[in-house]
Amino acid sequence: MAEKRNNGYVPSFEEEKLENEELIYELAQLYKVFGDETRLRILRALLDGEKPVGVLSEDLSMTMSAVSHSLRILKAARLVSCRREGKAVYYALCDDHVKMILLLGLDHVSE
Repeated sequence: MAEKRNNGYVPSFEEEKLENEELIYELAQLYKVFGDETRLRILRALLDGEKPVGVLSEDLSMTMSAVSHSLRILKAARLVSCRREGKAVYYALCDDHVKMILLLGLDHVSE
């Protein structure tokens, strides 16, 4: 149970997480990943579902090398997952949290 703070206020579980310096650092790193236009374009393209690198490259008019580089960063940040089928590697958003973060951000900037 959280200890009482100023004037008997007890912070919520979410507020307690914001006081954890390690979690704040991890959150800042996550937002840095979202801070790149190319990576955002890839995430937006994956909103429609799983796609191989070649299709992403064509859809975004980018080289496969550039797409692959950004996908490595997105995978390391646990924003995309991949599966191999023969020589092709298919990428998808990791979970609904990624979709929600992206859509909420787009909603916010379009107001």
